[in-house]
Amino acid sequence: MDDDAIHDLFAGLGPVSIKRMFGGKGIYHQGVVFALEVSGEILLKADAESAADFAEAGCRQWVYEGHKGRGPVAMHYWSIPDAALDDPDEMALWAQRAFQAGLRSRKR
Repeated sequence: MDDDAIHDLFAGLGPVSIKRMFGGKGIYHQGVVFALEVSGEILLKADAESAADFAEAGCRQWVYEGHKGRGPVAMHYWSIPDAALDDPDEMALWAQRAFQAGLRSRKR
């Protein structure tokens, strides 16, 4: 996904910045990473407080293959709910949820 499309997707959240990382992109709002672009897919940050919402919405958790001998590692990022991809207001709600998870992770 190109940077213009990412800015458009998160317009309801407010301005975002994009930085290359992990062979993909980190997506930030107010200096907080809340989403990633990996292999052309946008993934939203979740935590213990919000992961159940993503699962209930039918989202898929990103699982990184990990290092040899260690096996797969479930990451704190989830796919975007299908309904949010077609509805900017719904997308803004999920982006805000991901941003709040990012804020909570910074407080640790």
